[in-house]
Amino acid sequence: MGRNKKLQEIDLALNSLVVFRKLLTHEVILPLRALLDTESMDPMIQLRQYTEFITRLYARSTNLTDYVFQLICEDDNFYVRAVARGEEIDEMLHACVQNELAILQRLARIRPHELQKEVSYYGILPEWKNSDLDFGAEYHARLRQIGKFGYGIFAANPMFVIRDEKIVPVKYPDRVKLSALSGYEDERQAVIANTRALLSGKHAQNVLLCGDAGTGKSTTVKAVVNEFFGEGLRLIRITKNDLPMLPEIMEQIHDNPLKFILFFDDLSLSAEEDSLGILRAMLEGSVAARPENTVIYAASNQIPERIDDASSPEQQALAARFGIRVCFRRPDREAYLAFTHALAVQYGLHMDPAALEQAAEDFAVQSGGRSPRAAKQLIEQLSSREK
Repeated sequence: MGRNKKLQEIDLALNSLVVFRKLLTHEVILPLRALLDTESMDPMIQLRQYTEFITRLYARSTNLTDYVFQLICEDDNFYVRAVARGEEIDEMLHACVQNELAILQRLARIRPHELQKEVSYYGILPEWKNSDLDFGAEYHARLRQIGKFGYGIFAANPMFVIRDEKIVPVKYPDRVKLSALSGYEDERQAVIANTRALLSGKHAQNVLLCGDAGTGKSTTVKAVVNEFFGEGLRLIRITKNDLPMLPEIMEQIHDNPLKFILFFDDLSLSAEEDSLGILRAMLEGSVAARPENTVIYAASNQIPERIDDASSPEQQALAARFGIRVCFRRPDREAYLAFTHALAVQYGLHMDPAALEQAAEDFAVQSGGRSPRAAKQLIEQLSSREK
């Protein structure tokens, strides 16, 4: 059987990619490319390549066109970096990108039957969907709002960690929403207002969220990131072990069009660790200027005024270097019960109010005190029993 001319042309054209060349080695694209060589493979290899391609695609999407476009949008290449930096782009490079988008669009619009008839198999083969996306128009529309969409690993993910000295996405980020949180409205509004300032290009402060354990400090930060992900906000979680890398992390995201929160969870304000000196210096600006697209948020279970008497001046200064300090104090009985009732409604828990309040008070004694965390743990337990 001779080679399908259309598939042959697409296969040849893919070899001409320059800007998006890394896409050729993507694990979904590799078996698809192998299928384009419809002449050299024996029937068994063709069938295996077909099913391997479908297996890899189905793990991510059932629409080939949409998935290939997603890969394009997440590709980190020299063209998109230049656009993000606001550099003047040579017309030859613009033309190259436009041509490559057209090639990838042809690949992404291949219909199942076009490949199936090249595979010498007469059983039923799984298929995929296609869409009529105009890759050129859609890609350049995204570039015009690159400050919201981003590129590379930051395009599709809201939260990141440092692993093996690299910034990597959190595989299963907490999707908590601001609308799901109750209480501490004033405290959260201070964090939200500062984050809005960052997103609008105004001067934003570094924020210390301090207070008792289980009051929702870290949850607030994650909910804010989820709320403003579509406006270009991302979070990078930093641990004590990552502190020596802080200046390097700042350099990596300095020119990125997105906005970043560097988040320190469970920060100890009284720790005598040399690495905290890096954080103090960064907050002060003596190591390197903090990028305008970045703020530092930290959550601590300590309240600054409670440690001042026993702390050194250096330790006291760490808390003072945050421009905004928001304190989440343990709720009183009335507020704690309000948290409990609100969560019961969210979880669809049907229980006598008086009995619920008694259960909440008993649980607070067992768990070490009243807190939003204790209320959530109780409601989750009660909800699981009700099911």
